[in-house]
Amino acid sequence: GGSVKTGKMTEGEKTRQCKQEEEQQQKEEEREGLIEFYGSYQELFQFFCSNTTIHGAIRLVCSKKNKMKTAFWSVLFFLTFGLMYWQFGILYREYFSYPVNLNLNLNSDRLTFPAVTLCTLNPYRYSAIRKKLDELDQITHQTLLDLYDYNMSLARSDWSTLSARKRSSRSLLHHVQRHPLRRQKRDNLVNLPENSPSVDKNDWKIGFVLCSENNKDCFHQAYSSGVDAVREWYSFHYINILAQMPDAKALDESDFENFIYACRFNEATCDKANYTHFHHPLYGNCYTFNDNSSSLWTSSLPGINNGLSLVVRTEQNDFIPLLSTVTGARVMVHDQNEPAFMDDGGFNVRPGIETSISMRKEMTVRLGGSYSDCTEDGSDVPVQNLYSSRYTEQVCIRSCFQLNMVERCGCAYYFYPLPAGAEYCDYTKHMAWGYCYYKLLAEFKADVLGCFHKCRKPCKMTEYQLSAGYSRWPSAVSEDWVFYMLSQQNKYNITSKRNGVAKVNIFFEEWNYKTNGESPAFTVVTLLSQLGNQWSLWFGSSVLSVIELAELILDFIAITFILGFRWFRSRQQLSPPGPPPNSQNNTAFQDEAPGLSAPHRFTVEAVVTMLPSYNSLEPRGLNSDGEAGHE
Repeated sequence: GGSVKTGKMTEGEKTRQCKQEEEQQQKEEEREGLIEFYGSYQELFQFFCSNTTIHGAIRLVCSKKNKMKTAFWSVLFFLTFGLMYWQFGILYREYFSYPVNLNLNLNSDRLTFPAVTLCTLNPYRYSAIRKKLDELDQITHQTLLDLYDYNMSLARSDWSTLSARKRSSRSLLHHVQRHPLRRQKRDNLVNLPENSPSVDKNDWKIGFVLCSENNKDCFHQAYSSGVDAVREWYSFHYINILAQMPDAKALDESDFENFIYACRFNEATCDKANYTHFHHPLYGNCYTFNDNSSSLWTSSLPGINNGLSLVVRTEQNDFIPLLSTVTGARVMVHDQNEPAFMDDGGFNVRPGIETSISMRKEMTVRLGGSYSDCTEDGSDVPVQNLYSSRYTEQVCIRSCFQLNMVERCGCAYYFYPLPAGAEYCDYTKHMAWGYCYYKLLAEFKADVLGCFHKCRKPCKMTEYQLSAGYSRWPSAVSEDWVFYMLSQQNKYNITSKRNGVAKVNIFFEEWNYKTNGESPAFTVVTLLSQLGNQWSLWFGSSVLSVIELAELILDFIAITFILGFRWFRSRQQLSPPGPPPNSQNNTAFQDEAPGLSAPHRFTVEAVVTMLPSYNSLEPRGLNSDGEAGHE
């Protein structure tokens, strides 16, 4: 047995040992790379849980000797992570839904007065189409006599000239007979012979038939009300007469003084420079005040005395009773540079009544882009604007219908603007346009054409909320001198005093106007704040903790790559080389090409620094009993 020397080391031996240790440590430091990774997944997660600032992670290491606690904290840790990211998903979904906040502002300032359109409510019997309208009245008289045994009263001049116009009316009569007014019982459309016996009128409906050009398919336009059926049937032929006169709109006969007796704004008299005139096929002559002129009206003060005051004539004279069954006038308030759609926003003014209309201005500003489907100016809407005005939703919808009308029916509807290169529908040129129009109108109302989806709301809108009050005008004690003064001023005899005139007052109720605006409810700053709140709630950590978690993921990917690469190289080194393809002349091949006997090999060295374990933190050179090692 050898002897073991014990005793204290000399000073020279201690110095030599220290130098050897320093040289060894220097060599190890020289071998360290720029980026080093852990040797296993266990070391990676153990280091992360021991040093991270995320709360609860240290419990996975401290309780490693108690498997029950380790399992409990592992489940609790990953469950908390799942709940936090579930909340993250809710926040991201809310952010990408682009919610908005509605901001309500009340502004006080002098207000620009809106445009006001006033129509006579009765289409005028223009001289350019008077003869054809008289012929249509005669045909309608005979039709009502046949269907209802009703003898419609006509003017004496119409009866005296009836025989002279029989030849000229053959063309119109031919087209009217092609679209006759008929009675309909249940689902069967039948013609009643002349002098037919009386029938129960509750079992019948009245309407007219519109057939295709080859008469293979017919469209039955029926109405439960005979009044509506006669008006619609008469209006259909009336539109055809207007369409035959290409200059009918230019030949409008406007008589401003005979319709508007008095006009005052802000206690000042109006003149012809303050209004524009246009013709509506059903509402007659229309006048628009304060419409896009060089100097717009401005209300100096709110109240009835600081607005627009009109005295209008509502008595019918030489109009078309089959088109309009009401008397009075129609008023609409709208913004400048917007067309007046009297069917949508207008309301009627009663004769013999003073109508006081108070207005409240309201502006709506929507967020565009991802927050709403609005459009700034309509340039991104796939519908051509046929109106000479700015974009509105109703302008787009009507333009969409008119463009589909031209494409499907080959002509344009008379109520809407004419597209370039098209002509208005007229059954002397387009025999079956009525059939095509009513079919297309049914598809339009059912949104088969897609006009309601294509036309989006504008991002900026100005609307006027109206409220009206009514009173009798003129009063019973003052009507005599009022009507006398009006007749002297306008040189017109008012035969029906009670139904002859009406007064309209339009004014701002107050200076305050409301602005409805939108602002993003969930911005990037709000999202980051909410994410931070959730992270702090579940883990009580900060942004640096998130970076630590990202570092863990990157280290995990890197170790996976390194271990996979080492496993692949070890499998390649352990696999035996395959037999040569030709073993008979193997020796000669090796002699001629000794360098090709084996492939060139290269070695990839991955230096992995092992982290010290908790047990290795004891002082070097001491055993478990704290004694010095033996040599």
